[in-house]
Formats: sequence, structure tokens, C-alpha cells
Amino acid sequence: MSTSRRFTQVLVIGSGIAGCTTALTLADAGHDVTLINAGQNLEGGNSELAQGGIVYKAATGNDAPALEKDIRTAGHDYNYAKAIQYLCEHGPRQVEEVLMQKAGVLFDKSPDGSLNLTREGGHATPRILHTADYTGRAIMEGLTRSVSKHPRITVLTHRTAIDLLTSHHHARCSQYRYDISNRCLGAYICSGTSKQTETILAEWTVLATGGVGQVFLHSTNAPSCVGSGISMAFRAGATLANLEFMQFHPTALYQELSHRRPLITEAMRGEGARLLDTHGDPFMLRYDPRGDLAPRDIVAQAMIDLMLRTGAPCLFLDASRMEHDLPKRFPTVWRNCQEVGIDICSDPIPVVPAAHYSCGGILTDTHGRTTLHGLYAVGECACTGLHGANRLASTSLLEGLVWGASCGSDIAARLQEPSSIPKTLYDAIEDWEHLGDEHNDDTALLAQDWVNIRHTMWNYVGITRSTARLRRAFEDMRNLVRHIHDFYKRTRISPRLVDLFHGSQTAYLITQAALRNRESLGCHHRID
Repeated sequence: MSTSRRFTQVLVIGSGIAGCTTALTLADAGHDVTLINAGQNLEGGNSELAQGGIVYKAATGNDAPALEKDIRTAGHDYNYAKAIQYLCEHGPRQVEEVLMQKAGVLFDKSPDGSLNLTREGGHATPRILHTADYTGRAIMEGLTRSVSKHPRITVLTHRTAIDLLTSHHHARCSQYRYDISNRCLGAYICSGTSKQTETILAEWTVLATGGVGQVFLHSTNAPSCVGSGISMAFRAGATLANLEFMQFHPTALYQELSHRRPLITEAMRGEGARLLDTHGDPFMLRYDPRGDLAPRDIVAQAMIDLMLRTGAPCLFLDASRMEHDLPKRFPTVWRNCQEVGIDICSDPIPVVPAAHYSCGGILTDTHGRTTLHGLYAVGECACTGLHGANRLASTSLLEGLVWGASCGSDIAARLQEPSSIPKTLYDAIEDWEHLGDEHNDDTALLAQDWVNIRHTMWNYVGITRSTARLRRAFEDMRNLVRHIHDFYKRTRISPRLVDLFHGSQTAYLITQAALRNRESLGCHHRID
């Protein structure tokens, strides 16, 4: 396997709403950006799977105080106040400037021509913009169209990031390792098409790698969401936070043989659908006075409690009484259910909770800066503190948008100053060294390791946790990670091997964080 080498002002790893917004903000400011992702085009991440919508603002009055309160309530007041204020202050403007004007996203409107605002669980008022039930896809189509045609953005597809480059770890000149300030200088990249590893050197590097849901057995996440950004940032020395707070979406379509479970948008409950037990009776008011509109952590925990007590493999969501043309209002849900023989207009939808959103990640400030100089993180892989112990519905797309724009603006301002990185430091970074056996990339071994990771995380680090379960997970994951690290060193590098390496390390980090936090709070629900 050969190696290539290139330089860019800014390297953005990931092409969801946060990565694309960062790249566009920088490119519009006159700077060159290289954006990479693992797919064959700019699609394939979690952003395009978002159904419900994106938080905007209520139709009447100043909505910021009410939105702040709802975010705090959902997050169990474990949120970072500065991050909430930043989102509420900048969110509506970024939606208008970036999505409506720059990307040309068309959100649904009411008959009178006003924006049609919906409500979801945890929200005190309708304030969510949507395009039917495929809001994420509509947003990403607009953003990727703008990214693809921008002359200052170089898009590299079929690229999997292996490791971040840092002055302490990768400079072959010992003098740079004595500097007390470690600095990120780009990344090693594995190409899935050319069989090359690439050394991409950059003044500034942005992680926008998305979530971690695929380390759990049941997940709504895209296949690429294995926690690669968290894994790389940890090894590079950046600070992580709140990894134990993994949000499980209450309503994913139940199919026995499926791994990625299609999401049943929370907007359906916001507009009148009701959760039912196996007898067809509503049950959420027994658990919370807000009923079906309680925040996600409470609904998911209630569902798991009921399923464990009754032995039911799933519960049901009844949308038959909703005052909507359901195929028109929720075409994605309608199509996904039709494919498995369910008519949502008359049949209750079988649903189960599934790993959905990581509220923790790489610790950042309001500009996306991490604790490692030269490295930024935006979107789901970052921990801004906004979500606290549980995310309020439809705030994730807005967070990715707002922090992507802030990150891009901050790097653009820094690029106005002369670079502080000497050419000799870039020259001191070595290319990837190939140590693996060309004939040892065994599909069966990789598949079995993923089975072990996902079952361990679901059974022991899932919706309900205990000290005994977490200790078992810690022991099992420690042994598995050690085995995978050894296998990784002996085996020819490939995108799927890199994903396994990232996924195992991220799962282990989540387990450690959950074991350390003895307080039951929000998504981190400890039964002991």
C-alpha cells in the first residue's frame, strides 16, 4: 500500500450539517478547505436521517427564555448555561442566513403562507421548522449542493480518517516533543478506492464525524457513526466530557432482523400519536404527567420498564386518530412502514427504543475549539454542554449549524494572521508506516468483534445500568480492546478495520465514563 502527501489550510473530517456549514463559512471567507468523508458522495451521515425538524423560534414574542428553560429541563439542569444562551441568541439568524438564503432549503408553510411550526416532546410551544418528515435530507441536499459547487472546497470521498497528526506524537525531530504545547497538524487518511494511506497536513483540523450509535446493538444511526472522532481525539490528548449520556430514541421501527432501525419521528407524538402497550392501552401518564410528550430519556426508560415487566418485545405507536393526511405529512415513516406491511393510517406501529444521540463527546467552547491547539470539533462528536444529561428534541441540527458557522468564522479570523507553524515542523511529520500482514483482513473476525461490542454495550451500558452490569462491560471491553489493538497492528490497514478500531475504543471510553458516574441522571439511568 502506497502513501501520498498533501497540504491544506483547513481539513474538515465529516460532511454532515456541522462539517458542511464549517466548510462553507470558511470558503465564503476566501479560504481553501479540504472536506473528506467515508462515503461515495457527501451523503451517508446522521444529519440526513433527521426527520422531525430543526428548532427555530415560536411564532409570537421573544422565545429565547422559554427555549432556554425547555433545554435546561430536558437536560436535567446539567447543561452549560453559556452554550444554551449562545444557541438561543444565534440560532434563528443562522437558520435564516445559512439554510434559507444560502442553501435554499424550503421549509413547510401553513395555508396562510407563514412557516409551519410543529412541537415535539419537551417543548412548551411549537417552534420547530420541518420539511414533511425528511427535514434532515432537505437540509443536506441544499448544503451539499452549495459545497459541491464552491471553488474553494475540495471534496475527497471514500476517505476514512485513521489518526490525528500531532507535534508530540508524530514529529520525528525530538525538539518539537519538548515543546509543552502539543498541536494538531492534520490527519492520516485511509483511501477506500486507491488502496493508499494519505498524510494530509493542515493548519487547522475540524472533527465533524458524527455520533456513536453503531457501537450499540439497536441504533437509528448511519453505518459510519462508530465514534471515530472521539477515538482519534482521545488518542491525541484532547479532553472528552459526558460520554455516559447516550440518548436512546423511544420510537424506532421494530423489525426483528434489522440492525439500523428506521426512526419514527417524535413529531408524530407532538401532533397527536399515542404510545400503547400490548393491550392497546396508553401508558405514559403512569410514568410522567406530560404523558407522550415527556422528554426522550423518560419515555425510553418507561418503555424499557414496561417491556421488561411484561416480556413484550416491542410496544406500539398509534397514529390512526391524527388529523393529518399521514402519507403526505410523514412520507418517510409511511414508506418505511409500508415496506414491512404496516399501514400507519390504520395499524399501530411496532416501536422500540434505540441508541440515537450522544450528548457527550470532545469538549469544546462556543467556537468549537478543543483543548488541543489546532483542533476543532463540531456537531455530535463534540460536547458543547448544550444538552447536559439529555438532549431536547430537534436541537441537534441547530447545534451543528450554529457551531459549524461559529467554528468557520473563528478559523477564518485566525487565518488572517501569519501562520505560527514552521515548515520544518510539517517536514518532521512522518508518513504512515505499514506494518500489517497483507493477508490477515478476515471478514469473519471483524464481524464477530462487532457482535461482541454491540451486544456488550446494549446489555450492560444501555438504557438501564447498574454497577454489576458496568463492571462486566468494563472487563469484557478491556479484553476486547486489547485484542483488537493487537489485531490492528498485525493486519493490513483498511477502512473497515479502522472503523472497528475506532468503535472498540469509543465503546470502552463510554463504559468507563458510565462506571465513574455513580449518579443516576437523564440518559445515564442507573437502577442501583
